[in-house]
Amino acid sequence: MNEILVLGATGKTGRRVVSLLQAQGERVRPASRSSRLRFDWTAPETWREAVGAAEAVYLVAPDDPAPVRKFVQDATGVRRFVVLSGRGMDLVDNGFGAGMASAEKAVRDSGAEWTILRPNNFNQNFDEGLWHAPLRAGRLALPIGQVPEPFVDADDVAAVAAAALARDGHAGHVYDLAGPDRLTFASAVEVMARAAGRSIEYVELTPEQYRDELLAEGYPEAAVEALNAQFELHRAGISADPADGVRRALGRDPIAFADYAARVAATGAWS
Repeated sequence: MNEILVLGATGKTGRRVVSLLQAQGERVRPASRSSRLRFDWTAPETWREAVGAAEAVYLVAPDDPAPVRKFVQDATGVRRFVVLSGRGMDLVDNGFGAGMASAEKAVRDSGAEWTILRPNNFNQNFDEGLWHAPLRAGRLALPIGQVPEPFVDADDVAAVAAAALARDGHAGHVYDLAGPDRLTFASAVEVMARAAGRSIEYVELTPEQYRDELLAEGYPEAAVEALNAQFELHRAGISADPADGVRRALGRDPIAFADYAARVAATGAWS
């Protein structure tokens, strides 16, 4: 494989994909709105330079489904796409993940090789994302119920993406990427609290209570609606079971949640 374009190169998985590929000696083009090589879904004039001579693309779709198909159609020199999607995306009918669904269809229709990654919620959402600040404050409140989630580590997702981008044998595969542990969010909070050596409370909210809390904290209406749509899917159980995507792609077991929690707690992330 020649050059590899990594979109979302500063994000949770993108920066990990870049590091893995560079460590393997691959020629990588890291691109994002804040990278030296700029890529912006809302600015089509940035697309051509970002693609350059890349033959493979790690495609992290925008929320807006509109630009994805044109990008894929215009990237005529690309012969391999690896798409970051979401677990159960083939079952979604509530409007959530429209950009990911558009990306899946666009690469399937492109004539290029494609691989689709459908991960569960990332472990790293607890220390790099939306749930980090509440955990540090000692209270995580969500509208989740008792439906379990096999949280997947972003390192595993990135490893599968890097393998699919740089090596043959992954074309036409849809990998459901999950961790080995079926944990409720309340149980996950207990694991993290124990690892951090402190008390952290999990509180179950109704969707309406969750919406009110986020709006009171200043979150935009659209973001609140998207999160509630995501949690509606979670409560339906479409991502509740473990999956074998990591083992199929890499030949090894995924990272256990307790191992993730111990590693992150040692950094003081939840202290």
